[in-house]
Amino acid sequence: MNQYAKQRQARLASGWYEEEDDEVDLAPPPPALPSLPQGQHAFAVEPDEAGQRLDLFLGHAATRGGAHLSRARIKTLIGEGAVTIDAAPASEPKTKVRAGQVVVLDMPEAAPAEPQGENIPLTVVYEDDHLIVIDKPAGLVVHPAAGHENGTLVNALIAHCGTSLSGIGGVKRPGIVHRIDKDTSGLLVVAKDDAAHQGLAALFADHGRSGSLVREYRAFVWGEPERSSGSVDAPIGRHTHQREKMTIMRGSKGREAVTHWEKLESFGGQASLIACRLETGRTHQIRVHMAHIGHPLLGDAVYGSGFKTKASRLPEAARAVLAKLHRQALHAAVLGFEHPVTGEELLFESELPPDLAALEEALSGR
Repeated sequence: MNQYAKQRQARLASGWYEEEDDEVDLAPPPPALPSLPQGQHAFAVEPDEAGQRLDLFLGHAATRGGAHLSRARIKTLIGEGAVTIDAAPASEPKTKVRAGQVVVLDMPEAAPAEPQGENIPLTVVYEDDHLIVIDKPAGLVVHPAAGHENGTLVNALIAHCGTSLSGIGGVKRPGIVHRIDKDTSGLLVVAKDDAAHQGLAALFADHGRSGSLVREYRAFVWGEPERSSGSVDAPIGRHTHQREKMTIMRGSKGREAVTHWEKLESFGGQASLIACRLETGRTHQIRVHMAHIGHPLLGDAVYGSGFKTKASRLPEAARAVLAKLHRQALHAAVLGFEHPVTGEELLFESELPPDLAALEEALSGR
């Protein structure tokens, strides 16, 4: 047996490539990964990964290893000098990696901080052994995240429920099945056990298209829609430059988003109260869709362009109330679903909170 055949037989035995074609070139052996201290992770660049940007390569490699890093986080780590290529510091996320290189990421692993219970008042609408329905006030973040590690609904729920919250959502989101924005008030259901969590998650994933879920919002919008009701079918994606903002985004980057609305009351053509029902559940969906059709929400500083000009046309009493609102005029008013464990049909309604009730009264001149 010649030297080539011996090498080939050894490579086949090691499983480096499949026996498919006698003309297949011998692939070079994968680089040996170094032994690293805790917190450092080494990734070998495979031939089919050659030419990828460093940040994209690290994102895919980390995911394969069980970690999930956002592209922004990876860019930050590269900028902090936490990434090397073949032991040389890497400073540019756009650097192209080559086959056989070894990329090392230095990222000390910190255990996720478990939220602690906090004595935050809760308005409990319904509670049993499986779930709890909360009427969330405006200004309360649903779960801990960067910049909001404490003072959230989750902290309040831990104090109220103790350990009886579903763990499916992870350390930061125990029991959380769905969310509403920090500055949106209204009804929200939380799972207390895994069976309820799985059943509710399926309902919310369907958004009531075929299941029992009913979700309806009340929104005060600028102007008066010409029709009594309508639908907005426009895909939504994250804004290219303002990452905290969503926008209508056509093409593959936008996600399907459908909102159905109905006019409930008009206030002299200057503003209207509408009901909104979601067929999908995108971030800021109602706010983006209503702004898209020319009727942004009152108090919405992000999507309500021309706010000051519009406010000047309102009655003095309404202007005074609106000046104190400090949030979008949006309330999750109706929540209904089939109990995921008992099968009971549940329907809950929440009246407008004091700030929005005062706004309605001032707009109507009562």
